[in-house]
Amino acid sequence: MVIEKVINNNVVSSFDNGSEVIVTGKGVGFGKKHGEVIDKEKIEKIFHLPAENASQYEKLVSKMPYEHVRLANQIIHNAKLQLNRHLNRNVYITLTDHLNFAIERGKKGIVFQNELLWEISKFYKAEFEIGKQAVKLVKEATGVALPEDEAGFIALHIVNAETDGDMRTTSDLPAIIKDVVNIVTYTLGINIDDDSISYERFITHLKFLTQRAIAGKVYSEDDELFLEGIQNHYKKEYGCAGKIIEYLSKKLNFTASEEEKVYLTVHIARIVKESKT
Repeated sequence: MVIEKVINNNVVSSFDNGSEVIVTGKGVGFGKKHGEVIDKEKIEKIFHLPAENASQYEKLVSKMPYEHVRLANQIIHNAKLQLNRHLNRNVYITLTDHLNFAIERGKKGIVFQNELLWEISKFYKAEFEIGKQAVKLVKEATGVALPEDEAGFIALHIVNAETDGDMRTTSDLPAIIKDVVNIVTYTLGINIDDDSISYERFITHLKFLTQRAIAGKVYSEDDELFLEGIQNHYKKEYGCAGKIIEYLSKKLNFTASEEEKVYLTVHIARIVKESKT
């Protein structure tokens, strides 16, 4: 690959099979100019981004410390490996931008309180763990000790990249899931065992349900006998599922299928069976 444009000492743009790419690496652009061959030994990451995103990323990283760019790349790489899921490429812009400001705030001793920290740590455990690892990476690389609140914010950026949603909606999800758990608790009059396997499966189901809602996807199943059997056998749980679907429909502006309600009923029934008395 040859250099199309030198963005700074550590970031250049190029073309790969006719598509514009952003290439990052320590010193990859140092002393270089348009048309020169990129030193492969210095390449750390190649970004294949849509044209409008590539331009935005160029502007974003052009004036920030390369260490912040490298850290964001490492965090995203770790998230992909640990979650084994597709992440929207916009995360390279949103998380890099957030991390840069978080580190700069940390240097000045400015702390932003995360009002959803408990919910994030409870309902998005894997993403929160990635956030905590990120805070540790930042401390090791820069000496800046970010608070646990930042682990929560970073986790939300990862969740947002998983759902392909907008950050405002994603920020609402932890509180929404907490509300759903409360609906189950108060509607059925049970004390949920949040250490049970059924509870973990229920939360996982809720996360995928909200992701489908945001993406406008509806789960569908043609097994009418199964659906009717669940409706008739678990009437209280089915009624509770109806309340949850009604709540989610208002919050996320989507129409759930009958199948979604029935499968939610199954998870609620399992929670009831393992609930504390």
